[in-house]
This record gives sequence, structure tokens and C-alpha cells, in this order.
Amino acid sequence: MRKTQLKKYAKLIARVGLNVKKGQSVFIAAGLDQPEFVTMVVEECYKVGASEVFVEWSHQPVDKLSSNYRTLESLSTLKPWAKAKWEYKADNYACRLFIESEDPDGMSGVDQAKMSAARRAIYPQVKPFRLKMENRHQWCIAAVPGKAWAKKVFPHLSESKAVEEMWKVILYTSRADGKNPIAAWKEHNADLDARCAYLNGLSLQFVEIKSGNGTDIKIELNEDGRFCGGNEKTLKGRYFNPNIPTEEVFTSPKAGSVEGIVYSTKPLSYMGELIENFSVRFENGKVVEVKAEKGEKLLQEMVSMDEGAGKLGEVALIPYQSPISQSGVLFYNTLFDENASCHLALGAGFNECLKGFEKYTDEECKKHGINESMIHVDFMIGAKDTSVVGVTREGKRVQIFADGNWAF
Repeated sequence: MRKTQLKKYAKLIARVGLNVKKGQSVFIAAGLDQPEFVTMVVEECYKVGASEVFVEWSHQPVDKLSSNYRTLESLSTLKPWAKAKWEYKADNYACRLFIESEDPDGMSGVDQAKMSAARRAIYPQVKPFRLKMENRHQWCIAAVPGKAWAKKVFPHLSESKAVEEMWKVILYTSRADGKNPIAAWKEHNADLDARCAYLNGLSLQFVEIKSGNGTDIKIELNEDGRFCGGNEKTLKGRYFNPNIPTEEVFTSPKAGSVEGIVYSTKPLSYMGELIENFSVRFENGKVVEVKAEKGEKLLQEMVSMDEGAGKLGEVALIPYQSPISQSGVLFYNTLFDENASCHLALGAGFNECLKGFEKYTDEECKKHGINESMIHVDFMIGAKDTSVVGVTREGKRVQIFADGNWAF
């Protein structure tokens, strides 16, 4: 891949994804797969004014060894140095960048019950720092091709050619393959803003989602809820794009108010393992049954992580003709696959999906219908024939999606 294009991608991440402001700290979490590109991102962050940039390297095989050999007690303890890192990030409202590249099957074989128990134990220890940072700092998730991931996506190619092809589809779907990616994102964000404005003007009470594969679900929305999409902004008005790529217009529904069944249309990569061909059935607002051809036990573990894990935290609308869907590539990665078609998320909702959320405490947001959980896991349900109908609070039915795409 040409360095000139990669530098444009790095600039896009620093200036549009994170939108680093002068004097701000930046923390980058990345694997060992593309150090040259990570270096480009570091330089772009400094060019835009970052006072300090720290890279936290990881390596999945090492993470797997750690999961297997460390005791549950060790994995469940927030070490003093790790706590100090969280404190520093929270006190400085540091920018955080997550560069994904991991093997979708890279953690296969680990004791997932042990890992889930460790996550349950760690969550309350880091929650205060996360709450302090929520809506007060910029963050972004982007991706680079890891060798194992690229071979998973393009198994018929050699390793080097698979990585090259992976770069092409990442840049294409991230709108970073043209002459001016930043201008392309300005136009894209404007389109998503317009769609949000239309939906927010409807005053919807319910959305009904149906597909020929059996998906049939009715989701109640919060009375003071709102749809968001594309760029977001901090409480101090700093815009950023948390996901590169993104195609979604989304909201957090009313916690515990959903009925029906949904069928996955793409595999879900969760905790380094794949869950495939699965269904989730809701009654009285909560998951009552899950089935899967592969990974059913892991799926059951996921929806049992805590009280809110079996409730919906997000409903996202993405046209079936999105660039990711048009690429014809199955990424085995939620950042990309969730933006190929409509998806739902189990677990935590987003406070910013409430009108006037900045006036509420976190607890008040929960009382207004935002789901609380230690997890937030997106899974894809959109199909070529997906229909989405909105029902207004006056009872009017509005066609939002027809045949998998926007109806307006």
C-alpha cells in the first residue's frame, strides 16, 4: 500500500477521528501488526498539537498465555500501575485511540467462564474512571490489517497479498482511499446528520424490524430519546468520530421494553471467538432464549454477564447498500460488519441518546430508560429484504427502511 495514502488515513484518524486539540494527551492501543502505520498516526497527533502520545502495545498470543496461566484472582485485580493509568487518563480527559488488527479466532480455547468472571470483577474497579471520562474526551476505533486477520478474510491469498488486499478494503470502507478523505468525511457526516434530524422530528415511540429470515421484533424508544450518527461532540463542544468507518444512525431504546426474535446475518466475534448463525428471543424486554450453530455457550455467557446484559442498549440503522456491504467482504470484525447492515447491541446504552443528557447524572439517565451493563456487544441483523417501520406517539406508521435500505 502506498505510503502517501496511508499518511492520509493517519491524518484522517488524528484530525477527524480524534480531532486532537492542542496540548492534549493521546493514548493509542495497538497490536504489533502495523508499527509503521502506528508511527504515522503518532506523528499526525503531534502535528495537530498533542502534548504527549503514548502507545500501549499488545500481542494476542501473549494475551492468550496470560489468560491461560494467570489465576482468576490475578486477572480480577486492578494493579496499582493500571489504576494510575486510568486516573491519569480520566484526570486529563486524554484522547484514546484503539487500532484493531486481531485474529478473530485468536483467543479460541481459553476458559471463557474464567475470563467473564475476571471482567465482572474488574468492571466496578474501572467504572468510576470511565464515568468521569464519559462525554468529556474524544475517542476513536479504527483498524489496520493483521496477518492472521487478513488470512481469515482472504484465505485463498498468500499472507502478503491478503494483507495488501485488506488494506484496500479498509481504506475503501473507511472513505480513506480518495484524494481528500477529510472532505469525504465532512460530506458523510452531513448526510448522517440530516437523517438523524428527520428521524428525531418524527417523535417515534416504536420501531418494528422484520426480515424474511424470521426476524420480527418490536422495540420501544425513550420518550425523550434521540437518534445520533456520524460525528459526536464532547460536553465542551469538541467534535470527533468514534468509529472509522461508520454508516449507522442509532439510538438507545427504552431499557427492558422489547418483544420478538432476531436472527443474525453475520458472525459475531466476541472475546476472541466466533459465534455463528444464532438467534436471540426477547420477552418482556429481556433475552429469554439464545441459539447458535457455533459458540452457543459463549453467547449464553455473554447475555448473563450482569442484569443489563440481556437487554438492548442500541438499535442501529444501516442501509444494506453501504460501502461495507458493497465490498462483498465478511470482515469477522464488529467495527466493519456492524456497518454493513442494521444491528442491535446487547448491554449498555448511550446517555447521549437522550435529549438534554448533559443535565443528568448517570443514574438519572438510567431512570430515563438508558440500559446499564458492563458489556456493549453489537450483532448484525440487517438483510437484503429488511423492513423497518416507525410508529409515532400519535400512532402514525412511517416506513423508514424498505428492502434493506433507507425509504427516505
